[in-house]
Amino acid sequence: MRSIRAVMPVVGLLLMILALMMVVPLAFARIQRDAGEPAFVVGLVVTLLAGLGLRLASREQRRELQPRDGFVLVGLTWSLLPAFAALPLWLGIPGMSVTDAYFEAVSGLTATGGTVLTGLDALPLSLNVWRCFMMLIGGLGIIVLAVAVLPLLGVGGAQLFKAEAAGPLKDTKLTPRMAETARGLWTVYAVFSVACFLAYRWAGMSWSDAFMHMCSTMGLGGFSSHDLSFGYWNSPLIEAVAIVFMMLAGVNFALYFVAWRQRSWRALLGHVELQAFFVVVLATIALITLFLAAHRVYPTVTEALRHTAFHVVSLATTTGYAAYDYATWPIFAPLLMILLGCFATCAGSTGGGIKMVRMVLLIKQSQRELVRIVHPDAVNPVQFAGRVVSPRVMQSVIAYMMIYGASLMVLTFLLLFTGLDVVTAFTAVIACVNNIGPGLGEVGPAVNFGGLSDLQTWICTFGMLLGRLELLSVLVLFTPQFWRD
Repeated sequence: MRSIRAVMPVVGLLLMILALMMVVPLAFARIQRDAGEPAFVVGLVVTLLAGLGLRLASREQRRELQPRDGFVLVGLTWSLLPAFAALPLWLGIPGMSVTDAYFEAVSGLTATGGTVLTGLDALPLSLNVWRCFMMLIGGLGIIVLAVAVLPLLGVGGAQLFKAEAAGPLKDTKLTPRMAETARGLWTVYAVFSVACFLAYRWAGMSWSDAFMHMCSTMGLGGFSSHDLSFGYWNSPLIEAVAIVFMMLAGVNFALYFVAWRQRSWRALLGHVELQAFFVVVLATIALITLFLAAHRVYPTVTEALRHTAFHVVSLATTTGYAAYDYATWPIFAPLLMILLGCFATCAGSTGGGIKMVRMVLLIKQSQRELVRIVHPDAVNPVQFAGRVVSPRVMQSVIAYMMIYGASLMVLTFLLLFTGLDVVTAFTAVIACVNNIGPGLGEVGPAVNFGGLSDLQTWICTFGMLLGRLELLSVLVLFTPQFWRD
């Protein structure tokens, strides 16, 4: 309970930041004079007052946060903020239930991209802007944004950054001060976002569509303002822009930061995880292109390459855009693409999944064990980027993978228990835990999560939160040892 009281001032601050973020869709509503304006006025006022109230009520609880406090803060933030972010959706969309509004907000802030909505083309512009803008906010994590300002309030940010950051090697500092690190990452993020926005506009999108799809591209979330997603334009040029920026957002943003500070691209070109990311994505594009061409899904190899490249990159980076119903392809292709979304993106990117670095380390550990079978006395430590990986890191990776597999199995069986078919249940869990967005079956790219029952929707919502915070940050809160003083 002491940890909960200690983090309340920061939770209040984050709610106030979220309220300020609502100014963006409110501005669109004012300009367009659309029906979403009253919902955002109410949402902004309620969220701002709630945040201010929390800060005032807990002003005597401020102290330096401990590592345990960081996990409590992350858990509270990612469960509480979507409730307030859902207010404009619940108030502004007729007939929308609390369950569906919360699911949509969690999907936005976790940059998952699964939606319960149809008729997006007729939705007020401000509501579509908010759905996509939440992905920009959640892309690097609103916690990282707060780290940049927490030192001004006398609250340590190192613990928060460690709890929020993705990947097993997150203890590595880029700068001596965490606030400087957070500002550097967000600067890189902002520069790429502006470039993506201008590129979409140049390729033929309207200003509003360019802004919304920039948000969901850089956040690797995949929300669109059109029911047909990228099929609305059917434009190879727009798809090419999306491919470029999805790939850029799938890379560890820390590498861009280091390359900028060192004024050298060596940090990017020589990085093992980055090389593996590009090799796996390009190899999968080639394989599925040949597979579709062999099955004559498309009349030409060029057309097969176009559709394959877009959808492989979209799912591998856990974005979830669709320009075509790839669920109609021979089952090998969509299943392989969804599998790719489980691990392809780099740690420190805005993508989901277990991250490529863990997959590389697991492969190296497997190779090490095979060598030990033949040469039991050989000294053959696991190395990454020329450095020996400590046993503690490897134990963490293996434990993570065991919990990851168990979580997928438990959530899948829960959905099966509620009556879903096995394809829908399994791919829905894969899509939510890995923050991919669409699955197959009843949650495929041509449909959405709107057909699920409330219980099934809550299970998927928990899966999105679990995946966004990389499992351990959430599950540790459910252990009795965590709450013992």
